[in-house]
Amino acid sequence: MQIDIEFNSGAQLPMAAIPELARLAEGHGFGCAWAGEANNKDPTVMLAAIAAVTTRLQIGSAVYHILGRTPATLALQAIGLDELSGGRFLLGLGSSNPTIAKWHGTALDRPLAQVREYLEVVRLAMEGERLQFDGKFFSAHGFKLAFEPSGRKIPIYLAAFGPKMSRLAGALTDGVLINMANPTEIKRIAQEVRRGAEEAGKDPSRLEVICKVRCSVAREPRLAREALSHALTFYALADYYRDLLGRMGFGAEVEAMRKAWKESGFHAARALITDRLFEGLPLIAATSVQEIRSKIQSYIEAGATRVILPYVAASQDVAAEIKNFISAWDQ
Repeated sequence: MQIDIEFNSGAQLPMAAIPELARLAEGHGFGCAWAGEANNKDPTVMLAAIAAVTTRLQIGSAVYHILGRTPATLALQAIGLDELSGGRFLLGLGSSNPTIAKWHGTALDRPLAQVREYLEVVRLAMEGERLQFDGKFFSAHGFKLAFEPSGRKIPIYLAAFGPKMSRLAGALTDGVLINMANPTEIKRIAQEVRRGAEEAGKDPSRLEVICKVRCSVAREPRLAREALSHALTFYALADYYRDLLGRMGFGAEVEAMRKAWKESGFHAARALITDRLFEGLPLIAATSVQEIRSKIQSYIEAGATRVILPYVAASQDVAAEIKNFISAWDQ
């Protein structure tokens, strides 16, 4: 079982603090440092900085959105990060959502078909092929790496929680990245991923099931919960996660929060978070690192092969708090 860390999912950390924290995470037993992408700080910059100052710690994107860059651009970034890190890069991709698509002036039309095409072009580009690709959603002509790729097969993971996307992850990639799903839902997603692998003639036991469990440590649980409540509200209001939370039995709570958001804004929605909703999601408001270690066991028992811990600071001194969390991890 691998325990990983994610930096800056809430854009709290100064970028200059990340190299030192990455070295510390490497020394305290974390397997990979992941960085996500939305309108937060750029993950490629963070991962490059981490790769440059570490030797064993893997680096991973969790996740790059397929509508945020062309397949050729992603291939260049992935190969560059893999070369810089000496073969430690893990490529996580996601289909995006309608809101993020609008940020980039694109449209999320048919996510399954778009992901399938995007993956094909990225793989061809990373293998050094000259691209002559005409798809329904993506096209690329004449692009070819100006150098010989290393030949290493960069692992690719697909963000998924719906049945069809989960099966696609099993069929086409090395595993699934799961966000905001509790252990019961992780079991269901993992079953779909394995089904997709079996239908594609792959060995399902070789696939990774990677899940995120957000956590925060404070002297009082209410302070840690307050910090995590911002992330919960963001996802309750986000495209697609509404469906995920509804499938887990929290539809009424989510709809009440969305109504309050439309009428009175973000903080009105956040005020409606119930104990049942908070405790039913992958959010750990703890008073110690040992408490977090104990509570992630249910995710491991549900089938997760790697657990990513995006740490959310409960104080204003974000860098120092995360440093304390990392330092205490293997004690």
